[in-house]
Amino acid sequence: MLGNRVRELRARHGFSQTELANQVGVTRQTIGFIEKGDFSPSITLALSLAQSLQTSVDDLFWLEEGE
Repeated sequence: MLGNRVRELRARHGFSQTELANQVGVTRQTIGFIEKGDFSPSITLALSLAQSLQTSVDDLFWLEEGE
């Protein structure tokens, strides 16, 4: 499973799911699925999210133990 800090960093920046989704060109539902770990983003989307949240992809996403 892919772990992430999207929800944490989105809240820190004061973005709603809709605002972040609009910035990176996806739906609010996609952001929700990523935050819950139900969807693994493409490399392009991961890079866009990291840029919008002012962090690195390595700090935003990681493989959970045993993966």
